[in-house]
Amino acid sequence: MTTATEDPAISAVRAVERLRLAEARLSRRRQSECGPSENARAAMRLILERCDQGQTLTPTEIAQALGISTASVTGMLDRLHAGGLVFFMANPADRRSKFVLPFDRGEDPDAIDPVTARIREFASDLPADAAGQIATFLDRVREVVDAECD
Repeated sequence: MTTATEDPAISAVRAVERLRLAEARLSRRRQSECGPSENARAAMRLILERCDQGQTLTPTEIAQALGISTASVTGMLDRLHAGGLVFFMANPADRRSKFVLPFDRGEDPDAIDPVTARIREFASDLPADAAGQIATFLDRVREVVDAECD
């Protein structure tokens, strides 16, 4: 994709743009063709992370973390519950709220998002110094994306 005379910085910018376009295409395919939505996958990752940390999570916290409405989270959690991925437990400190917990902690997180598993595989082949530089670069790109329209 790069030419011998192309500036490496321009190559990086073009690679990020190709990545963003591929992510957008994947998101559209997932919405209509293959399994849980991006938000449902993100919610499951969050639920599993919090469970692994010994923490609880409410639907409202999921909505806040994902930047979506609580109504959207309710429907999404109902689908995840129907699919056997999560269950609900009453919050003993506040009977009006509930905690969202994963049904099966034996579930392989890579099965929830196989793309992440492949990326992890590729990253393990990077030299440590290059991996650190790439991570820093991508974090800076993410900050720009996250700040857009704030």
